[in-house]
Amino acid sequence: MTVREQLEADEEKVLSPHAQKSSASLGRKRPEPLDDVRPIFQHDRDRILHCKAFRRLAGKTQVFLAPRGDHYRTRLTHTLEVAQIARTIARALRLNESLVEAIVMGHDLGHTPFGHAGERVLSQLVPGGFHHGRQSVRVVEVLEREGQGLNLTAEVRDGILRHSKGKGRVLASETEHEASTLEGQIARVADIVAYVNHDLDDAIRARIIELAEVPAPILAVLGHTHSQRISRLVSDVVVASRLDDKRHIEMSQEVLEALMGLRDFLYAKVYELPAIFAESERAQRVVRELWEYFNRHEDEFRAQHWPKGLPDSEDLARAVTDFITGMTDRYAMRTFEECFLPRCWVAL
Repeated sequence: MTVREQLEADEEKVLSPHAQKSSASLGRKRPEPLDDVRPIFQHDRDRILHCKAFRRLAGKTQVFLAPRGDHYRTRLTHTLEVAQIARTIARALRLNESLVEAIVMGHDLGHTPFGHAGERVLSQLVPGGFHHGRQSVRVVEVLEREGQGLNLTAEVRDGILRHSKGKGRVLASETEHEASTLEGQIARVADIVAYVNHDLDDAIRARIIELAEVPAPILAVLGHTHSQRISRLVSDVVVASRLDDKRHIEMSQEVLEALMGLRDFLYAKVYELPAIFAESERAQRVVRELWEYFNRHEDEFRAQHWPKGLPDSEDLARAVTDFITGMTDRYAMRTFEECFLPRCWVAL
């Protein structure tokens, strides 16, 4: 018996009957020999962790564009915080931690530079629209490994695709976008639990708001400290998710309403704050003008920036979109300077 087979046998003994077992995965689009040591979802997690798109998350905005402070969140730190929350919930419910972690590690790989500001402008420019969840799937299916993709399992790709909410409902059971696994549902909930709390923390650190401005009923339910709020939300998900009855990841109505209230507060006081909105408009201009420039200068784009591994027959707009979404904030600004600002001549 290999190490992997022993670990798969342990899953059968320890995990909930409702967990997605590694040995029962629907598998990969391109069949591969199984690893001797790692169950299939752990192998997926490792592939994502070592890919280039994952490393670039360190240079992508969460809320504050290209922040200079050492302690503001980026897409990478956001991903790690979501993973910690998701694994805690999965362990408490005896679900598959490796699967939920793989989904979380890949959920934002397709995010644009400048966060949702970049996503909004691409959704207007790209034929057929743009959504970072679908782009994340494209990253792992097509763009990584110079066109080969990571060849992840169906369950991981499904969870990545269905994690996103925007201003929509948190619980996937209330929408048409419920993940096929409970682990995928956990990733969706853990995402918002993480970002409302760390965005609040960052906004207070940036002196945009004070904790006292958060409506008192929200704090009364969720708690007055970052740790208290995370603990309250995680505990509520664990208690409310009666898997034997419903097969859904749930929250109590009281806590769900408080969470939605905190999200609405952040939209009103932080995300749509005029100062941040003004910077977002500038960021959108960078993305918009780069997209338009490269679509007008096809020969230059093909010679210098065509994504490796994409066939030459790929649609130009699609290739430009792939290139721009792979940019970090600073690389986008540097590329904008190279395309639009005059260069200084050096006289010798």
